[in-house]
Amino acid sequence: MKRKFIAACMLAACIGMVSCDDTTDTLGGSLIDNGDKLSIKADTFSVASETMVAGSVIARSATGYLGRMIDPETNTTVTGNLMSQFHVLSNFELPAKDSIMSRDINNEIIADSCDIRLYYSTYYGDSLSQMKLTAYELSKPVEEGTTYYSNFDPEAQGYIRPAAQGGITEKRSFTLTDYTEADSIRNRRNYNRNIIVRLNNKYKDKSGVTYNNYGTYLLRKYQQNPAAFRNPYRFLHEICPGFYFKIDGGSGSMAHIQVAQLNIYFKNKQNGKVSEISTNFVSTEEVLQLTNFSNDNTKLQQLASESGHTYLKTPAGLFTKLTLPVSDIMAGHTNDSINSAKVVLYRENNSTTSDYQFGIPQNVVMVAADSLQSFFANNRLPDNKTSFLASYNKTTNSYVFNNISGIINLFSRNTSMPAWGKVVIVPVELQTVTQGSGSSQKTIITKVSHDMGLSSTKLLGNTSTGKNIQISIIYGKFNGR
Repeated sequence: MKRKFIAACMLAACIGMVSCDDTTDTLGGSLIDNGDKLSIKADTFSVASETMVAGSVIARSATGYLGRMIDPETNTTVTGNLMSQFHVLSNFELPAKDSIMSRDINNEIIADSCDIRLYYSTYYGDSLSQMKLTAYELSKPVEEGTTYYSNFDPEAQGYIRPAAQGGITEKRSFTLTDYTEADSIRNRRNYNRNIIVRLNNKYKDKSGVTYNNYGTYLLRKYQQNPAAFRNPYRFLHEICPGFYFKIDGGSGSMAHIQVAQLNIYFKNKQNGKVSEISTNFVSTEEVLQLTNFSNDNTKLQQLASESGHTYLKTPAGLFTKLTLPVSDIMAGHTNDSINSAKVVLYRENNSTTSDYQFGIPQNVVMVAADSLQSFFANNRLPDNKTSFLASYNKTTNSYVFNNISGIINLFSRNTSMPAWGKVVIVPVELQTVTQGSGSSQKTIITKVSHDMGLSSTKLLGNTSTGKNIQISIIYGKFNGR
């Protein structure tokens, strides 16, 4: 038995040496009979490209934006205005009425002050740029269950409560580095940068009752109906529909708003000691936070008409559209399979110099032009069949789609599609989760949405020869079939 085992091993080794000596000429044919030998052929084709104006896009970014910036590369202006609602918990409670020590001359409880703080993590531009905003109280909540686009304007759609009827219209000038706060506060380790909107002026509710400030309105409404402060729907519809923050002036900065927080400050007595305390309501994913973007559309149209390159520009700015040469690819290959179809989109380096250049889009998806709206409306993920993801490669200064054969096959089988052969390159924001640990750890994409940050870049292409973008095809065919 031992001799048989050794002989078998020697035979396997011999077979291995013969196999290693094979040339790539027989690749695909060594494991099948000669009548069905697989032949492989490669070819390349030029891809036409153009810039398209994005128009409004579905606004589902987890980050809000507030500010105004001018892109130094394209000289286009983009403004971000923010709508935010506030969430309440089912166990929300204020201190007992008797323990609240802040009182007016009639011994009614009051808030000492009230404000909204828009906390931001990062920002574009210059933190010392002088900006102006107006905070508007909403007359009704922006409802869930509806798809909202980047051009949704609460003011134009009648959501603002008119000042003549008592609605809050609070104006303020600000810089992202807020010198109205003391250095001792801003220099604290746990300090979170924010834009403050103070709500300390007199406030009249929809019933015509006047309060010394908005915080007092909230405190007294709680005393009348605490249940409305423990139900998000009732809080939005009966107490506080939300606020809209609109940029009125200035340019040079835009903040990434992570959280909006409504704070009420008052004095409270506990265990015989009076202290200043606060309660707050916070914007969360359970309620809506939407950014309304406005772009210089005339300038965008001019950029889209340029030749020699295409653009990717966010938010809701410019996309790149490719026309894949499907007929040329399939000519003479109707019985072949497309094993691989690779496209590389090279970036053109920025020709301008500025400390405030917009960033390079880090992730892009390629989707069929016919499916552009439905891809985002239905919260789809790239499936590597009809939609594909590519990330910016700093080393090669490009976006690489390694294999889009699935979409070539889709077009070849469906020649009646209205936008046949056309795909769109769209900058996107990814949400991910990490699963597993150690060597088995992997990152899973859970959500793909339009990139609503400030980014801009040019891609090579859009020339009369179309040679700046190539698609590399590998065909496969079994001879005799």
